[in-house]
Amino acid sequence: MTPIRAAAQREELAELFDRHARELLRYCTRRVGAQLAEDVVAETFLVAHERRDRFDPERGEWLPWLYGIATNLLRRHRRAEMQALRDNMRAVAGDEAGHDEAAAQRVDAERSVARLSAVLAKLPARQRDVLMLFAVAELEYAEIAEALGIPLGSVQSALHRARTKVRAALDKDGAR
Repeated sequence: MTPIRAAAQREELAELFDRHARELLRYCTRRVGAQLAEDVVAETFLVAHERRDRFDPERGEWLPWLYGIATNLLRRHRRAEMQALRDNMRAVAGDEAGHDEAAAQRVDAERSVARLSAVLAKLPARQRDVLMLFAVAELEYAEIAEALGIPLGSVQSALHRARTKVRAALDKDGAR
């Protein structure tokens, strides 16, 4: 590769990073926490750079493609994500309510997070990924389909199933 071409590729990667890193970081942070999210985002751009010849601008934009890479990397970190969800459940289960209103509200909020974490942990990976890309990354259905490499109908049904399961589980817990 010529030095001119290498410099152009570095500039292209830097521009891509400047345009999309913040959105990817927000999505990844909500999935795995701030420290790991930075690593995942950095790795996403490294993979994107290494596989840039696979990107087809005719099929769509860079951002959904980057979300797809990030989601695949997050799957590799699934064990850490699942452990964090389990830790949330344990922390709330062992927490005692405080004496003042603020402590009671905090405990209620933590329990809600734990219930939601437990529900999310039980979702199949595809449903969880679709739900998180929709709710956290705020992608459109077509962008989610592109990011995950699945048909649009699969996105719609996975999102419907995930929402139904989350609602049912939270309603069940709320009725107790």
